[in-house]
Amino acid sequence: MTTAQASLQLRALIDTGQAELPLPGDGRTLARWSALAAVAARDLSLVKLFEGHTDAVAILAEAAVLGRSRESSIAAGSPLVASAARSGGPAYGVWAAEPPGARVTFRRMPDGSVALSGTKAWCSGATVLDRALLTVWPEDGVSGGSATSSPATGPWLADVELDQPGVSFDASRWKAVGMVDSASASVRFETASARLVGGAGFYLSRPGFWHGGIGVAACWHGAACAAASALRVQTEAAAARHSEAAPSGGVDPGWHRALALGEIDRLLSANAALLREAAAWVDRDPEGDARAWALRTRAASDECAQQVLRAVARAMGAGPLCHDEALARLAADLPVFIRQCHGDRDLVALGHAILNHAEATWTL
Repeated sequence: MTTAQASLQLRALIDTGQAELPLPGDGRTLARWSALAAVAARDLSLVKLFEGHTDAVAILAEAAVLGRSRESSIAAGSPLVASAARSGGPAYGVWAAEPPGARVTFRRMPDGSVALSGTKAWCSGATVLDRALLTVWPEDGVSGGSATSSPATGPWLADVELDQPGVSFDASRWKAVGMVDSASASVRFETASARLVGGAGFYLSRPGFWHGGIGVAACWHGAACAAASALRVQTEAAAARHSEAAPSGGVDPGWHRALALGEIDRLLSANAALLREAAAWVDRDPEGDARAWALRTRAASDECAQQVLRAVARAMGAGPLCHDEALARLAADLPVFIRQCHGDRDLVALGHAILNHAEATWTL
């Protein structure tokens, strides 16, 4: 799938209402994550764009709810929220990476908007999306003109239209083969017009921040399922050929594929159970702190995806990885995508969360 194809398919998903997913915590969280996993099984560059759009819709909805009781530039019932959620609405991204040397600042304008300046890195879909939510910082380094915030509260969130003067893109630094069709680039803002969403620290402090993190883990799980399905199809075809060639039985030359499928079933079944349990927890306590659940599911899904991909490659051999375009693309994309997980750092954070009395899930 090319970048253009991913963009067209994202637009089709939005225009046909397939991007109108249940919001996290509304009682149908598993359906939301299942939809993300299903799109991931189709193509990882596509789901990178799709997940970003659906996350943006959820963030805007969360800002609208919180805006009823505390400072927010997006009020409940805002046309902006409705526009993002409806079929045919703008395609959104969420850009929150904060690497050294790449920061966007804002300055408040008399009309209530803000002017953005600086560079935002790791912007998936930069050249094909209509709008983006991105983390930004006050230009004065203090409060952005709000008496209720301080540097300790974290970044603000801005909603910006991408097709305007003062917004430019640079994709020259992307060298990876994996996820190349996600149209990731650095975006340069030069006094570009935007509006703030929520107050200072809203993006990181809201309950949905961790819900969205688990949604990404569901994408990894869906891709691992696609790899497993490719092995299953090959195994069934090989078994049928063996049955025709040796109707009386004999040693199955594809026993190693069956072994791999058994290992994969163990991995995917356990990970699916964990994601289902996480969805049920979010629905029971949508305002609760889901940080431990996000760290747990992301670490588990990362490891599961790696082991499944390894088992598939060993069992299938080089042929499908060279001749099956979809599988070859998945094998290149998935290792890049799952590195959105922070590996050992996340495990350390999960360990500290358990020590600090986060809910443990070990007992039956």
